[in-house]
Amino acid sequence: MSYRELEFSDHTICVVTGGAGFIGSNLCEALLDKGCIVRCLDNLSTGHEKNMETFRNHPDFTFVMGDICDEEACRRVCEGADYVFHQAAWGSVPRSIEMPSYYEKVNIGGTLHMLDAAREKGVRRFVYASSSSVYGDAPELPKTEERVGKPLSPYALTKKTDEEYARLYAELYGLETVGLRYFNVFGRRQDPNGAYAAVIPRFIRTLLSGETPVIYGDGTQSRDFTYIENVIEANIKAALSENELKGEAFNIAFGERTTLNEIYRILCSLLGIQREPVYGKPRAGDIAHSHASIEKAVRLLGYHPEYSFEQGIRETVGWYRAQL
Repeated sequence: MSYRELEFSDHTICVVTGGAGFIGSNLCEALLDKGCIVRCLDNLSTGHEKNMETFRNHPDFTFVMGDICDEEACRRVCEGADYVFHQAAWGSVPRSIEMPSYYEKVNIGGTLHMLDAAREKGVRRFVYASSSSVYGDAPELPKTEERVGKPLSPYALTKKTDEEYARLYAELYGLETVGLRYFNVFGRRQDPNGAYAAVIPRFIRTLLSGETPVIYGDGTQSRDFTYIENVIEANIKAALSENELKGEAFNIAFGERTTLNEIYRILCSLLGIQREPVYGKPRAGDIAHSHASIEKAVRLLGYHPEYSFEQGIRETVGWYRAQL
């Protein structure tokens, strides 16, 4: 069943942390479209007001300028809430290597504040963003939820720690927590700027500006790139699933992998550009290959990703062309 066919109860209140960010803003919009009352908590450190332009004035939307590191702000936004979709975090493996203590403060401390607030305020289910980075140096492909390796970056360690805390909150306090291990999400509203921009928006922006993007490493490294619509589906189905999901974590991906060299060639073709890539040194903390088994999410969440990489990348290129 498509997530578009699912319905929330009348007057359902949803909290989206990081709702001005890439994933969070798309999720806010989808929840509003489904008739939910949406509260967005964001301090705009990585999110942008422009991401909320299409729904900022919606009568059922409230933007709360606040920080997940502020315990009282977390309590206020969770008052009377039915669901929490915790997307707020600092991303980027390279940046986490430069700023490990800050990542611990935000990604671990902030998540604990939200878990505490959700437990205290009687939230029905707490759905949160984890990451494929938790697999670390585990060599098996495809990745299955039960076999994780040693984290290769502070960012990965924060996400792995978040999962452990979520499991404990489910076991000790009965809070229904569901972790979604995102695999290289891409799509509309993803920030293409800055030194830590994700690869797809960075490639598109650079190519459209007439420059040549840098591929770190030899370009044979592969990722299970996941279009934003699939991630929205996973969040909504995780919230509404009738299965008992306390403390569970799920891979959220399409279930295929694409190399960086292939992405570069596809983007050049879609943009009508002929330009050889430039290669740089591999980045510390990056994994070589990422490929998800989504069988568990299919079985327990009813997750059936509608958008392949090819469909998603065409939609994405079209969106950026209209924006840049």
